[in-house]
Amino acid sequence: MISRGVIAVLGLMLLASVSAARADATPWTALTPQEQAILKPFKDHWTDLAPQRQERLRKGARRWAQMSPQQRDRVRERFQRWRRMTPEQRDRIRQRFKRYQALPPAEQERLRQRYRWFRGLSPERRDALRQRWRNMTPQQRRAFRNRQLNR
Repeated sequence: MISRGVIAVLGLMLLASVSAARADATPWTALTPQEQAILKPFKDHWTDLAPQRQERLRKGARRWAQMSPQQRDRVRERFQRWRRMTPEQRDRIRQRFKRYQALPPAEQERLRQRYRWFRGLSPERRDALRQRWRNMTPQQRRAFRNRQLNR
């Protein structure tokens, strides 16, 4: 049986860790007026957010403030597209991103270059390549990928 003293010590440790986490939190009043304006939807529950989440939101607000109107429109469009996806589609994208992050930097750069190359093609050429890909068997796709890796 656990003694009351042990329970008391564990309870104090838990309270101390919660207090320490709250000490790392950023008070709403410490945000710049620009950050407050961008993060206004979070104001009522800002103190409930973990300090790491607060910092990620602040970082996003700083990035948002630096964007051009065209960049902001593109971000809004991508966010709406994300919200329309099914949970399965989102999971697939998260898994792909994790695989990408696990790649060596040189391989990541190679993929970024290939993406830029693809985006530089005309819409008709991109559609033709997509259709060709869809028509391939899994074996043909593997062979194609292997050929690309050996370039």
